[in-house]
Amino acid sequence: MFSAIVFLPLLGFLIVGMFGNRLGVKASEYITSGFMIVAALLSWVVFFQYGLGSESTQIVTIFRWITSGDLSVNWTIRVDTLTAVMLVVVNSVSCLVHIYSIGYMHHDPHRPRFFAYLSFFTFSMLALVTSDDLLQMFFGWEGVGLASYLLIGFWYKKPSANAAAMKAFIVNRVGDFGFALGIFGVFYLYGSIDFATIFSSGPSLLENKEPVLNFLGYELMPEAALTVVCLLLFMGAMGKSAQFLLHTWLPDAMEGPTPVSALIHAATMVTAGVFMVARLAPIFELAPTALTVVTFFGATTAFFAATIGCVQNDIKRVIAYSTCSQLGYMFVALGVGAFGVGIFHLFTHAFFKALLFLCAGSVIHSVSDEQDMRKMGGLRKHIPWTYWTMMIGTLALTGFGIPFTYIGTAGFISKDAIIEAAYVGHNMFASYAFWATVLAAALTSFYSWRLVFMTFHGKTRASVDVMKHIHESPWVMLVPLLLLALGAAFAGMVFKDAFIGADYISFWKNVFGGTNSELAVIEEMHHVHWLVKLSPWLAMAGGFIIAYLFYIAKPDMPKALAERHKPLYLFLLNKWYFDELYDFLFVKPSLALGRFLWKRGDGTVIDGLGPDGVASRVQQVTGWVVRLQSGYIYHYAFAMLIGVAFFVTLAMFSGGGVH
Repeated sequence: MFSAIVFLPLLGFLIVGMFGNRLGVKASEYITSGFMIVAALLSWVVFFQYGLGSESTQIVTIFRWITSGDLSVNWTIRVDTLTAVMLVVVNSVSCLVHIYSIGYMHHDPHRPRFFAYLSFFTFSMLALVTSDDLLQMFFGWEGVGLASYLLIGFWYKKPSANAAAMKAFIVNRVGDFGFALGIFGVFYLYGSIDFATIFSSGPSLLENKEPVLNFLGYELMPEAALTVVCLLLFMGAMGKSAQFLLHTWLPDAMEGPTPVSALIHAATMVTAGVFMVARLAPIFELAPTALTVVTFFGATTAFFAATIGCVQNDIKRVIAYSTCSQLGYMFVALGVGAFGVGIFHLFTHAFFKALLFLCAGSVIHSVSDEQDMRKMGGLRKHIPWTYWTMMIGTLALTGFGIPFTYIGTAGFISKDAIIEAAYVGHNMFASYAFWATVLAAALTSFYSWRLVFMTFHGKTRASVDVMKHIHESPWVMLVPLLLLALGAAFAGMVFKDAFIGADYISFWKNVFGGTNSELAVIEEMHHVHWLVKLSPWLAMAGGFIIAYLFYIAKPDMPKALAERHKPLYLFLLNKWYFDELYDFLFVKPSLALGRFLWKRGDGTVIDGLGPDGVASRVQQVTGWVVRLQSGYIYHYAFAMLIGVAFFVTLAMFSGGGVH
């Protein structure tokens, strides 16, 4: 069963990738989607067995992969509660995205290639989440990076799509470099990269009283060495999960087809970093300084991305910055030691974020591929199914629910739990994280309702021609929306006790190490002051009221406010000028260096003194020689006389004489 879950998407990729053109479009769609339906159903079976059931960790060895010196790596499938949760997230969302894409990509001539890429993306993520060692995880890690490059740049004839794909690939290479160094560091410290050995040897490493690692010329003691290694690993998570400083690729990834955005943002690539830190929780728990850094970057990302989302006009980019912000929430939970809470938000977020992206795709599909919300409005009556499912996704994202109860949408329960965990956290940035996440909750509510009001309410701003052709999406696109809406509405309430409540220990089965600090945070977060529990709800309500005032009651107010505070508006609209800053610091110097090495190094020095120089000298010499070959007899006779005179003169002056 486990092998089927992991390798069915790979089988679909291979069949359609090699024979898609022969099989035809419909067969390609049905093969890949059919395999994904089977994998998704089996994933739920595993979830009920290993998460909600009594099954414990199981390791399934598929084949021996690498043996080199002390390094021995098998391709294995590690199944525990964390794996089961990720299998449900990845395969459920991917299955619905495959089905949705049958309708959304209906007019694209390259559908077999698209569906093959989707299945490859899914397989890579499954290889990552089922890994039992860091090398297999890195294989899946790089696989999702490759798949994202292929899917973001799927419409490769568009220069903007190519640029976005390259940007995602290059920025992730920065994070992946840190992740690779972290893997090397783990192997150096523990002599192994398989999780069982690493987790069991962790506490004994700290008992060493001698330096264990030389890093940049410094001899590091065990705790410092472990901190450095964890920070390098987190650097990889920052790239994949688009955290502050390595976030710039994520909004540009919207250049790919909308189903790709849903898959990247809800189930695959961006969740890889969160999963990796959660999987390595027993190591991170031993490096509290590293967890403090994780908390800081998570909180900063949550607030920073939310501020940018408030002024974006592209419907997909608003949701993209929302993803960036929500990932920050997840890292806050991991940073304060509430690992189960972070994964709970990853779980619920997958439903409502996939729903929001697919609803956005339905909107774009209905308005002739328009993505600018300023050219929409008044669509509520024209596409009612899309409207109401988008409403459910928005309620889940903003955290709608009844205060002081666990009755509410998925986001209400999981996001509020993170804010409460940040409040009781004990590291240096826990308080900062609490206030940052509360402010981010208010901003999240504002930009989410802004999107709904600008898109579906008020007077239409679309052209007459667009309004003539507006239509609701076909059922092959609407059914995935309805299923995701169920998850967005009820997943929090249904699974609360298992993920973060009374059944926490029996559900997670010490997959995060089961340390006292972890369990203390989980216990304390349920007993915070009532104002702490109320704060995210007040933030949500405040954001809604301001959005209603700006875009329904007084729609002229946003423009006037933007003109009055133009520097701030431009600062947010231009995404804190990070693209311009990186262009100045890295892109232009790299291009200048490359141009210098090309023109001067390669052109002038290597080619000039090497092949081009030698060829040029040969041409010059042969040119001179050719001039001597005139073809006139008297020229040759004259040359012979000159030669005779030369040798006679040489003989005279050499003292030989003439006999």
